[in-house]
Amino acid sequence: MYIGLIAPPGVPVPPPAYGGTESVVDRLARGLVRAGHEVLLAAAANSTCPVPRVAGTDEAAREAPVSAGALTELRHVVTSYAAMADVDVVHDHTISGPLYRHRPAGARVVTTAHGPFDASLGPLYRAMRDVALVVISHDQAASAVGVPLAGVIHHGLDVESVPVGRGDGGYASFLGRMCPEKGPREAALVARAAGVPLRMAAKLREPAERAYFDAEVRPLLCSVVEFVGELGYVDKLELVGGSCALVNPMQWAEPFGLVMIEALATGTPVVATPVGSAPEIVDDGVTGFLRSGVLRLAAALLEAPQLDRAACRTVVGRRFSTERMVAEHVRLYRELQFGPPPHYRQTSQHRRRAS
Repeated sequence: MYIGLIAPPGVPVPPPAYGGTESVVDRLARGLVRAGHEVLLAAAANSTCPVPRVAGTDEAAREAPVSAGALTELRHVVTSYAAMADVDVVHDHTISGPLYRHRPAGARVVTTAHGPFDASLGPLYRAMRDVALVVISHDQAASAVGVPLAGVIHHGLDVESVPVGRGDGGYASFLGRMCPEKGPREAALVARAAGVPLRMAAKLREPAERAYFDAEVRPLLCSVVEFVGELGYVDKLELVGGSCALVNPMQWAEPFGLVMIEALATGTPVVATPVGSAPEIVDDGVTGFLRSGVLRLAAALLEAPQLDRAACRTVVGRRFSTERMVAEHVRLYRELQFGPPPHYRQTSQHRRRAS
């Protein structure tokens, strides 16, 4: 098949540091090529993903004011669809692209909802027509009220390319953005309560992130809690691989936690709150612990080093590989070639729950 991928315009594919959606697009593009398909990628101009690309926008778009960012995405969408007239399927990872009414006639379009179905994004997804909408967890699917879905496809990664960590660094780790939803303050409190050293790596660029850090996290830094800045992919894996556990006390129903499968791939268990996609990723008592509240999380952090690190890597390789992600996407692409998008139905068996 000939598949067009449209990434958001603001961050290169793959991202040099923080950038979840861009990491997923990069793995999908490379995986499709390995599986024998042709790929045309529309992404930021400084992208390095080794597939044919549409000329894109520069990396400054993500930091632009909202109005300017919206205009940049619109231009990116128009350019991308104009270049993809000959592809079999367009997989659009932008928000506005699936609403573009001047795409090539007969274009088969898949879009992935990387964000929540909240008051701002929900109406946009409900307005999409003739688009196969994919979500990234069953928990996210349950919140898509009034939105027809084509299916759930969990993210994946190349487990073999992730170095095995020994977990012998004498510390726990935290990875994410410096914002309330990701729970960096709670991670610091958990580490202090457990008396376990914590090394925190987080994106800290935008004014809101800096304000939150200064008000809520900086006062908690001490000999136990250390902030090491924002790390690139290789350094991030080294940090988490050397840790006894990833502390991931999410404060919102995150649709999918890439950082959790990255940690598990290094062999590092995950101590997380049982919200959003976490129960679909972490097997409680096997690859980590799912607990609510600082004290229960702290107790779980003390138990985490006893878990089998080899089992963590084995489980993530079986359930969250790039090959599995690519195969599920290709199956959907082929279905679109021969008919309307499939209809997803949520069942009670789809969602894992913590004890």
